[in-house]
Amino acid sequence: MRTNTTTTTTVLLAAAVALLLVTAARGDGDGDGGCGKEDAAAGRDRARARALKIAAFFSILVCGALGCGLPVIGRHVPALRPDGDVFFLIKAFAAGVILATGFIHILPDAFENLTDDCLPAGGPWKEFPFAGFGAMVGAIGTLVVDTLATGYFTRAQFKKDGAAAAVADEEKQSAATTQQQQHNHHHHVGDGGGEEHDGHVHVHTHATHGHAHGSSALVAAVGEDDKETTLRHRVISQVLELGIVVHSVIIGISLGASQNPETIKPLVVALSFHQMFEGMGLGGCIVQAKFKVRSIVTMIIFFCLTTPVGIAVGVGISSVYNESSPTALVVEGILNSVAAGILIYMALVDLLAEDFMNPRVQSRGKLQLGINLAMLAGAGLMSMLAKWA
Repeated sequence: MRTNTTTTTTVLLAAAVALLLVTAARGDGDGDGGCGKEDAAAGRDRARARALKIAAFFSILVCGALGCGLPVIGRHVPALRPDGDVFFLIKAFAAGVILATGFIHILPDAFENLTDDCLPAGGPWKEFPFAGFGAMVGAIGTLVVDTLATGYFTRAQFKKDGAAAAVADEEKQSAATTQQQQHNHHHHVGDGGGEEHDGHVHVHTHATHGHAHGSSALVAAVGEDDKETTLRHRVISQVLELGIVVHSVIIGISLGASQNPETIKPLVVALSFHQMFEGMGLGGCIVQAKFKVRSIVTMIIFFCLTTPVGIAVGVGISSVYNESSPTALVVEGILNSVAAGILIYMALVDLLAEDFMNPRVQSRGKLQLGINLAMLAGAGLMSMLAKWA
């Protein structure tokens, strides 16, 4: 139920971001003085651009599905299970990709948007680092949502398990009392040595009961720890998807609205790899969250469709959309900065720090070295893609 609510929220967020960008780009009309229109018109080739957009739509869709689905399918492969070393390496690589996405791709775009020459000279945008401020707000907001959601779900689970445990404990005590009374009655009826034998039975019953109670407590403690970890991963995966949605819609609309083939061509390859690597990070979180099959499929489909649908929206509004209009620059810059803050926080705190401090990693030098190298490889490859996207 909670997953369906989060998915609905994510859909509404994506729709709101798309509507906000479209409204912002159209709302300026000619008030921007034609800023950026000359450059946009210089390399226009609608027919060729349309073919590249169609290729981008399917390429990004397939790569997103492949990246997000790989960790999920890997659950059935022993080497790729969440408790295996390979999974740690894949997750570290994907976390490096997400970290570089925030620092190298999104945050610089936010600074560029909010300091663009097309913005009014008398406005506040060039007098205050709004991009950095937006990233800080995004990171702090994610921290607040992360801790509050985890705390809420954990308390709710404890209350539910506490009530169930109390009922089970009462039933066990009642059964033990009934059994002891039956034993006492049986030995009182019997001949000779009744008192000594009855005492023996009494001690043995309590010892057995204590042993069973201790074992149950140990199993319950392990079960509670596993439930808490699962809840934590569910919050992480859902917040991460919210952060990914924001910039996925933005880059999809920007690509779809462009009419310059020379701009679109490098973006097709770069964004395909970008979507695949980002999907691996999200897919890893989804696997550890232990969602039901329906929820897993819903989250993967939504992730895969976000950027392609953004491209379709961009194509539909390409005749009226001007990404260089002041309002569009401000809206896109603020959304990019907040998305950067969300992804940077998620990558460092919820993905990298959690795995790097895992006792299994800390106790094995080779695995620790491996996940460090995997993280650097992911961050390095994603940083290289910034040359084209």
